[in-house]
Amino acid sequence: MHDPNNQENLERRRELLREEEAFRLQQEQGRLEAAKRNTTFAWVINSISFLVGLLEILLILRFILRLSGANTQNAFAQFIYNISDPLIAPFSTLFISPVTGGGANIFDLNVLVAIVVYALLGWLAITLVQFLRGR
Repeated sequence: MHDPNNQENLERRRELLREEEAFRLQQEQGRLEAAKRNTTFAWVINSISFLVGLLEILLILRFILRLSGANTQNAFAQFIYNISDPLIAPFSTLFISPVTGGGANIFDLNVLVAIVVYALLGWLAITLVQFLRGR
């Protein structure tokens, strides 16, 4: 003897369990998609930070070499100058840099301006990515 009422209740419970499981699955898929997006945004932010950091180190090395009057015939100094020349080009004629030590030691204001500008651009890029992530 089957109780039709009991059978209906059993079917209804099974249906509710399926709906609950489908809802949990949908929530988990949403969490996974959000985690993937966050991972991508974190990778972009870390990449920007890394590249700006390398750029800042390169420009600081150039500033120190010029300030200390490093030998321009030295391979390391030439390497640093050659790599950083295109990065300094937009700022190269902004200021006339003070020279000491018979012209060997140069306090290059243009490099300092470039360091600040590139740091600000990196900060703006990271802020933009964070804004996009928030949306």
